[in-house]
Parts: sequence; structure tokens; C-alpha cells
Amino acid sequence: MITGGATATVFYNLRQRHPTLDLPVIDYDLALLFQPMLMLGISIGVDFNVIFPEWMLTVLLIILFVGLSIKSFLKGVETWKQETIMKKEARKNSRIDDIATAKDAAHYIQTEDPVKDDTKELKKKVSMVDNIRWKDLGHLFAVWIMILALEIGKNYTTTCSGSYWAVNLLQIPVAVGMSSYQAMRLYKGKRSIASKGDQQPHWRVWQLILFCCCGTLAGTLAGLLGLGGGFILAPLFLGIGVPPQVASATSILAMAFSASMAVVEYYLLKRFPVPYALCLVGVATAASLVGQYLVRKVIAILGRASVIIFILTFTLCVSAVLLGGVGVVHMIQKIEPKEHMGFGNLCMYTAKN
Repeated sequence: MITGGATATVFYNLRQRHPTLDLPVIDYDLALLFQPMLMLGISIGVDFNVIFPEWMLTVLLIILFVGLSIKSFLKGVETWKQETIMKKEARKNSRIDDIATAKDAAHYIQTEDPVKDDTKELKKKVSMVDNIRWKDLGHLFAVWIMILALEIGKNYTTTCSGSYWAVNLLQIPVAVGMSSYQAMRLYKGKRSIASKGDQQPHWRVWQLILFCCCGTLAGTLAGLLGLGGGFILAPLFLGIGVPPQVASATSILAMAFSASMAVVEYYLLKRFPVPYALCLVGVATAASLVGQYLVRKVIAILGRASVIIFILTFTLCVSAVLLGGVGVVHMIQKIEPKEHMGFGNLCMYTAKN
């Protein structure tokens, strides 16, 4: 379901532009820094999913979603206040100049019909082909293919054998190599997180290392709990200072790659029913396309991109209640017949037919 929805949303976002700058809404430099380590974490998390008992996964899931919900809500309130101040300043300037409008002044506001002549130049229409940075997207696909190939190859080895661990360890130089290459370019100033606009800090080594570690942690949690990783990356991107539209689009791109790899891994482990999954993919794809269209319209009407953050907060809250509730029910069902609820043994695990 996550894979279908994320893929549909990525396809929609490939045509969209940055809310205020002449750039794609997807920040490929940000994706190149996080996505390889995210996928490495996914591989680790899937193995942990076999080891950790279900009750522990449920507790971790509830804690994660509640924590992210609180963080996202606070960020949404902060962004809402900033937008309110900007709208007031814009109205004040419009009374003085009789030219500017509130929509022109807000940094985070995405408008459908720009007002100023120079803004028209900034918001010029571009085709999807021109809007995609093909080289960077190719790098992302290359990492995805290499790690996925290693995961598939691992499935044909004996669990916990020497070849099994060798294939596992080969994922580290692939992921670390690409993220380190991107981090080095950011550190030397050859590339930048352009979606931040004029706020371009000089990235320190410890910051870039921390970002890579956060990507690995996000992937581990995503693989462990069966998520896509975007739920965790989106609040992190907002904390870096990128606009909500960019944070959403970039995190969903990373989610599409990581979730699709997790789907293949769980399929090889035979841990989900294919017909049921295909049904959910269809529903999620349609819902994602409709949701993207409606959200953009709401932002254009209200002039507040913080709507995206509040939608993320609501989604996290609902997920915590529903997924947590299902997990609690399953725990109760296992407690009554006194089923085994301890840690599993990865080396003894066999996929169920």
C-alpha cells in the first residue's frame, strides 16, 4: 500500500516546481544524501523484524508515531505563525505600494497564479522531462538496483552462512560510498541544498555524518515496523529548514525506493499475501493522486503550506491508533493460548509458504 501510494505521488511530483524558486519540488541533493543510507537501514530492519517479538514491534511503533506526531504538530504551529506574520507584512506592504499581495510575500506559500511580472518569469512552466534531474535520479536508481540485487542474492544463500553475511556486508560500501560522495560534495560547496533558498549554511562534517546516521536509523525503523521511511524523514527535512512542499516530495521519493525494496524482501520471505497487497496498491494509488490534487488546491486557497504539516500530523496520529490497536489485539490473541512471544532466531527462520 505504501509503495503504491508513494510511487503515484512521486510521479505526480516529478512535474511540480518549487513553491518559490525556479527548481523542481524534489530536492535531489537531499535525496542523494539520505536515500542510500535509508535503504541500508531497511535491510537491517527487515532482519530485526524476524528477530523482535510482535509485542515489542507494537510498542516501538506507537512510541515512534506519537513522538513524530508531537514533533510535526509543533513544527506546523511554528510554520503557521511564520506564515501569519508574513501575510500581515504583505498586507501592510500592499497598502503602501498598492502592488504587492499577501501571496507574493510568504516564503512558504505556493501559488497557482502569480501576480508579479517577475514572478511569472520565476514560475514558468516546464515539461516533466526538463523538470527531472536525470543524472541524480540515475544515481538513486543505481543504488536501489545494487542493494536490491544483493538482497535477492542473499535469499539464495543459507541463512547465517559465510556467503549470507558476505552479501549483507557488501551493501555497506554501496550505501556508504554514495552518501559519502554526496556529503563530500556538500561539504566542499560543489552541491547545495538549493531548496533552502538563500539559507545556505556551510555544512560541517559532524552534521553530514549525523544526517547519514539519521537516514540509517530511519531505514532500520522503517524495515523493522514495515513502514516506508518517509514518515520519519519528513519531520527531519522540515527541521533542516526546507519548505513543507519540498520536505513532503523528497521524503516520498525516498519512501518509494525504500518501500519498494522492502516489498521485494517481504515477498521473498513470504510475509504478505500478494492478492491482498495488489488490492491495497490500487486503492492507495488512486487515493494518493486525488489527495495530492486536493492538497495543492487547499494550499492555493488558504495560502498556507503548513497545511501539509498538519496533514502529516493527522496521518501519524491515525496510524498510531489503528496500527497500535491492531497490534494490541494480536498480542491479546497470543496471550490467551500462551503462544511464544519471545525473540526469534534469524538463523532458524524459514519463510512460510
